[in-house]
Amino acid sequence: MNVIIIEDEKPAARRLGRLLQNLNLRVSTMLHSVEEAILWFDKNEHPDLIFLDIQLSDGLSFEIFDAIDIQSSIIFTTAYDEYALQAFKLNSIDYLLKPIDEEELEAAVKKFLFLYPKRQSLTIDFEDIKKMLVNPLEREYKKRFTVNVGQHMKIVNADEIECFYSENKGTYMATMEGRNYLMDLSLENLENELQPEMFFRVSRKFYINIKFIKDIIAYTNSRLKIKLNNYNDQEIIVSRERVKDFKLWLG
Repeated sequence: MNVIIIEDEKPAARRLGRLLQNLNLRVSTMLHSVEEAILWFDKNEHPDLIFLDIQLSDGLSFEIFDAIDIQSSIIFTTAYDEYALQAFKLNSIDYLLKPIDEEELEAAVKKFLFLYPKRQSLTIDFEDIKKMLVNPLEREYKKRFTVNVGQHMKIVNADEIECFYSENKGTYMATMEGRNYLMDLSLENLENELQPEMFFRVSRKFYINIKFIKDIIAYTNSRLKIKLNNYNDQEIIVSRERVKDFKLWLG
């Protein structure tokens, strides 16, 4: 399998290369800029898989795809904030948030091998992704949600929701009134629905509303523990790989 890395930070590229080598994947080429990548693709056979950073030293990597018709599958590697990560899930194999977690990297590679055992290329709509990156403030997000309560349907405004969480294979919302409601959506379905300035996904299990954060406490392994105004059914822990972006989100 032919694998390349497009990453402007050379130490990060070398580290990713070592991690892939541990997974028995050999990286044939490392590219570090838009210009370098365009020249390389113009003269070489396209790889089976690209590990792609978004913001390179001379521009966004999407400029590569404006110039060259890339016939490869993509795994994004990025430090972009939450609303951009939602875009990266469009038709890509996966995205990995920096710093790259070894287990998540292995899962992404296995996903690629499972989905494309014959190394088929994947068509990616980069125009849609670029639109979401360039114009995030123009997107429309849900202002209210509906849940079923017995025979009735209840409307809950987004700004009244303290958090969304998963439990026992279900997805719930917890409101400022201290009520929890089962929803029909998964947390993944919510990613494109939530206003990123209001909600942040602190872990695989929780989205929290900045409006209802009561306390932030240092926790083990460089993580953070969140206390909300009313919700206290489960501990809310900011996972280690999301702490940096969480602090940026807080402003």
